[in-house]
Amino acid sequence: MPNALSATEAARKIREGKLTSVALVKACLKRIEDTDGQLHAWAYLDPELALAQAADLDQIRLNGRPLGPLHGVPVGLKDIIDTKDMPTERGTEIFKDRQPGADAGIVERLREAGAVILGKTATTEFAFVHPAKTRNPHNVEHSPGGSSSGSAAAVAAFQVQLAIGTQTNGSVIRPASFCGTYGFKPTRGVIPRRGVLQTSNSLDQVGVFARTLEDAALLTDAIGFYDPTDTKSYARPRPKMVAGCAADAPVDPNFVYLDMPYHDLMASDTVEGFDEIIDVLGGQVERIEASPNLADLIGVQHIIHEYEIIQHQDEIFAKHWDALSTTLQPVLERARKITATQYEDALAVMNSAAAFFEEFFHDYDAVLAPSAAGVAPKFSDGGTGDPIFSTIWTLAGLPCLTIPLMVGGNGLPVGVQLIGAVEEDDRLFRTANWMLKKLESV
Repeated sequence: MPNALSATEAARKIREGKLTSVALVKACLKRIEDTDGQLHAWAYLDPELALAQAADLDQIRLNGRPLGPLHGVPVGLKDIIDTKDMPTERGTEIFKDRQPGADAGIVERLREAGAVILGKTATTEFAFVHPAKTRNPHNVEHSPGGSSSGSAAAVAAFQVQLAIGTQTNGSVIRPASFCGTYGFKPTRGVIPRRGVLQTSNSLDQVGVFARTLEDAALLTDAIGFYDPTDTKSYARPRPKMVAGCAADAPVDPNFVYLDMPYHDLMASDTVEGFDEIIDVLGGQVERIEASPNLADLIGVQHIIHEYEIIQHQDEIFAKHWDALSTTLQPVLERARKITATQYEDALAVMNSAAAFFEEFFHDYDAVLAPSAAGVAPKFSDGGTGDPIFSTIWTLAGLPCLTIPLMVGGNGLPVGVQLIGAVEEDDRLFRTANWMLKKLESV
């Protein structure tokens, strides 16, 4: 079925006239019809609108006009990303039927690249702590993770080739790990956030979900650009992810595995899986005990995130307090007690962490790390899993990639995370490609 193709394969077939965008979109919509009654991955779908986009793109190809890198390929968008022709409800009844007047910057880029905006994927309330209705495609009794719940589940369930999410703590890497997809959050500032719900100006970052390494690179290249309206967007050339993915490493890369103070949270089968991977990579992995001070960065992230969500959204929270979940309310009450001095101190530590890791990567190509403690928790537990295995890397703004390499004792997927140096995202893809080939060779 066309929906099982990778995005790279689908785009090539469409360019060559061997597949139409309409046929691809119809296959995705059929898959959604067959599976989403259980999964609840989508917050909004308009099949007629999606098929109309696809038909227009097929006509453009027939007319011999220029084609973009994602021409005719459908993409799902986390429902905090504004779209002028679809509502953006941000995972809450407070914004029910909210219709933005303009596309987010990344949506403009997707349209320029020829993508079909298939629909909006489900997210947690305000992209924070209260779970969405979405279930894990591998076992609906389990969570898909969050807050990019629907994006991860839709890609894993072959409902769409590609989807976009966001990460303020672990909201791309963790759900990708739980759902068994590739997930990539590039260097802070590679992808701008105009038209995306702001919960933390310092920490919010856009990421992608895909079923292949090359597809993750393809989508990231398409939506990375400089936007002067975003204070974190930078006016320099971006790393070329597809080129990095296709490149051969000139020498065998060096990895480091940091034994973090919180690694006691890891499930036993995750620990065993990592030991096996480290054994296969052999002398390319240096294993070292991390400084206990690194664990202090967890609290730093929490201060910044919670203080800033109040600064950005408290007028909405105050006006609609009774409409907020009892999961979110106590977090916001705690956040209001954070002082400006605590916040400023946390920002200073965040900047110090970023400077530390700039020096750190002079000796290594990538950090090898867990993407999550283990497999997805039960949906009935009421959470989306602990993001702690992403927190430090997100705080420092580093590029993070999770690869679906392991399986837990109950058959659910577990990801392996690679973290690279700032603005060396292409090198991270090159290193990941090397590692995949190395693991496949044994």
